[in-house]
Amino acid sequence: MCIDHDRLFKTLLSTFFWEFLDLFFPTIAEAVDRDSISFLPQEVFTDITSGERREIDVLVRAKFRQQDSFFLIHTEALVV
Repeated sequence: MCIDHDRLFKTLLSTFFWEFLDLFFPTIAEAVDRDSISFLPQEVFTDITSGERREIDVLVRAKFRQQDSFFLIHTEALVV
């Protein structure tokens, strides 16, 4: 039996993204308009030096509180 840990991680992070941000990055969470968080489609890119094909785990678009500017938050799980 093989467990798809990558898919489970992405689901967990997407479900509890605000809590993740608040727990691990409280300073960033304070600057984010919580209602502005939106998940962007996964992107696939190729490392041109190694030729390895990679897929972004979770990509979020968020707005600064009381401002018209946005930023991206990219999370990536690394297996060590």
